Amino acid sequence: MHVIDRRLNPGGRSLVNRQRFLRRARASVQQAVRESLRDRSIKDIDKEGQIAIPRGGIGEPTLRRAGRGGDRERVLPGNREYLAGDRIRRPPAGSGGGGSQAGEGEAEDSFRFVLSREEFLELFLDDLELPDLAKRKLTGVQAAALHRVGFTTAGSPANLSLSRTMQKALSRRLALRRPSRAELERMEAEIAALEPVARSDGERRRLADLVEQRARLGRRLARIAYIDPVDLRYRHFTPVPRPIAQAVMFCLMDVSGSMTEHMKDLAKRFFALLHLFLTRCYEQVEVVFIHHTDRAAEVDENTFFHSTVSGGTLVSSAHEEMLKVVAARYSPEDWNIYVAQASDGDNLVRDNPEVVGLLTRAILPISQYYAYIEVGAEEAPIPGAADTASDLWAAYEEVARGCGHFAMRKVHHRREIYPVLHELFRKRGAVEAAAAG
Repeated sequence: MHVIDRRLNPGGRSLVNRQRFLRRARASVQQAVRESLRDRSIKDIDKEGQIAIPRGGIGEPTLRRAGRGGDRERVLPGNREYLAGDRIRRPPAGSGGGGSQAGEGEAEDSFRFVLSREEFLELFLDDLELPDLAKRKLTGVQAAALHRVGFTTAGSPANLSLSRTMQKALSRRLALRRPSRAELERMEAEIAALEPVARSDGERRRLADLVEQRARLGRRLARIAYIDPVDLRYRHFTPVPRPIAQAVMFCLMDVSGSMTEHMKDLAKRFFALLHLFLTRCYEQVEVVFIHHTDRAAEVDENTFFHSTVSGGTLVSSAHEEMLKVVAARYSPEDWNIYVAQASDGDNLVRDNPEVVGLLTRAILPISQYYAYIEVGAEEAPIPGAADTASDLWAAYEEVARGCGHFAMRKVHHRREIYPVLHELFRKRGAVEAAAAG
């Protein structure tokens, strides 16, 4: 079988060379992709774009002659002043040729190139996953996985089982008593040795018998093939329905009057990246958007990201709305439930006990993971200075101490969005490796 790839190379360049370059410079390109997110608008987060990486990380190994050792002869054209063996005085500092530049040291321009959307998303979502995705069930739309179910006598050449085919061929040859090549060669050697010395009648009869046996073995060897079509065995696969891990992500966002435009932008960027990650990496994950002031409502994606509603703050209303949706559509027996909440931490003091009670009694027991980010002013607290925690943050800290699947982080600037998302949803193997290191 011959496989011919007729896909066009992107932009007239070599696809193989481009892929090899991305593999070699993956760390630098991935860092550039993450840094580019802070300058993009929410609607352009998943689009292709130009990125820049340092030139120092893209060089390829090269072979060249060493600067020392060996004999070398050079011809320098235009020389009328020096002979072989003359010593050349070093020119004074600053008299060398080349363009002038203020300051000292050398520098190189960044290497800029355009990533396609697929390349951008692959690098961006490389090591993210939903933790503890465990509950599985057979749904109406079943995913079919191919499973080996033995062998068949017909199939694709790609599925040919050489070991089973040779086993069947050997069994057939033994059953039909097919002569071997070695047996035929021994008989021919015996005939060649007897022919020159066969003088008596007995020797001639022996030679005639050997010639007849050789002809009979040759005919039998030709009739019984070494491998026959009946010996061919192909690996057989059949589609088997497999359980599908269903998950739902509840996105809870505070849109009350205490949330400034900067805070809302941070929250929306976080949820935009989270939504991109979920829809790109998982087929059976649903996203439920809930925004709240002192009242909560389930909304569509467009309303969630572009609504201008405002008002007071009652965080418990978002939790109550979420529990209503769970009761109506997402049975905890069948669904992996995840929650991501963004708020500025401003809440009525009398509502915090209700929030903690809903979390501990109703939400956390049915959730696989709960992530809370608190958005703050652009001016992050000065390192070493006392960071005044909000009342909601203090209440959630009590919950987090006794719960392993509750995580909380603070965000003050756009550049912190991706690191926080990555820390909350990076693969568990990467987390364990980082902890071991």
